[in-house]
Amino acid sequence: MPTLLVLHHSPTPLLDDLLQSVLIGARDPDIEGVDVQVVPALEARVEHFLDADATLLGTPANFGYMSGALKHAFDSTYDDVRGRVDGRPFSFWIHGRTDTTGARRAVESITTGLSWRLAAEPVEIIGKPVADADRDRLTELGGTLAALLTA
Repeated sequence: MPTLLVLHHSPTPLLDDLLQSVLIGARDPDIEGVDVQVVPALEARVEHFLDADATLLGTPANFGYMSGALKHAFDSTYDDVRGRVDGRPFSFWIHGRTDTTGARRAVESITTGLSWRLAAEPVEIIGKPVADADRDRLTELGGTLAALLTA
């Protein structure tokens, strides 16, 4: 069974709400045969990356960068997974209070180094999420990555 890794840093109720929207899409009952593994960034291990067939990353934009927790996940696994996960599909979502540019650049830089393939347009939310519109985009993102694994 293919595995979708949802690696995230969601320490606040708002960020957890965004994660839950992603998971609604990833676990859509119409998408059968995909194991959705939800892993907090600080708990990421090499095996999570190696066992995943696709990855969704979620992070807040903190001081113009991805969260320290997501950076730690990559710092502690990068050398052990680089060259072993080439071509894996991925996407990501970012929430920022005023900007997401630096966080997006950081995620893109690391995933380029891993030779991952962007499989769906990332979702960037700035400021207070627009309830239905932003949740719908996140649900679609989760569903898109999961459905990709059923092909």
